[in-house]
Amino acid sequence: MTVVETTGLSKDYLTNGLTVHALRGVSLSFARGDFAAVAGPSGSGKSTFLHLVGCLDEPSAGTIAIEGEDVASLGRRDQALLRRSRIGFIFQAYNLIPVLSALENVTLPLVLLGESRTAARSDAERALAEVGLEGMGNRRPKEMSGGQQQRVAIARALVKKPSLILADEPTANLDSATGRDILELMLALNRDEGTTFIFSTHDRMVMDYARRLIVLKDGLVDSETGS
Repeated sequence: MTVVETTGLSKDYLTNGLTVHALRGVSLSFARGDFAAVAGPSGSGKSTFLHLVGCLDEPSAGTIAIEGEDVASLGRRDQALLRRSRIGFIFQAYNLIPVLSALENVTLPLVLLGESRTAARSDAERALAEVGLEGMGNRRPKEMSGGQQQRVAIARALVKKPSLILADEPTANLDSATGRDILELMLALNRDEGTTFIFSTHDRMVMDYARRLIVLKDGLVDSETGS
């Protein structure tokens, strides 16, 4: 099953009166269960690609389909619902809400989807246990290490059982040992749940873990290896 398909995907930005071609006609597809890394030097378009696939930005040209549904055919409200229900995000800065506990951070996406607070809390507790944080739900982000905060972010992404998780430089703020632990965790979840993971990264370790590696250069696919 194809989870993501992009065709001729392009994105242009206007900067100081000059047009920057961040992506220039990228066509890629990702199947259920892919564990793929999109790599390349700074400015290659890898983060732009993830933001477009995640419906956080709109392309200048080309199409994006999520599980066969053309994103461009959806209104803003339906795009937001698709993003909220079917896509999980993991960011290098964790993006946790500092005034909320770990449990509240993980509960919030389910409440926004209309789940009762009791059911959402139960699901969030289970998700935290799955990422090795059982019993730590009452801690706020500032009381946790970087690796623990990233585990909370993973639990938050996984709790709604999305078909796709987009991870933008997820190991960038972690030491190598913690980064390896996080990657092992995500790989295990990928195998157990069949969730599609797409990373943007410049970290060699992430590339080594990926079963598929796509290298972008100047907004174009420069090379691709793996299945």
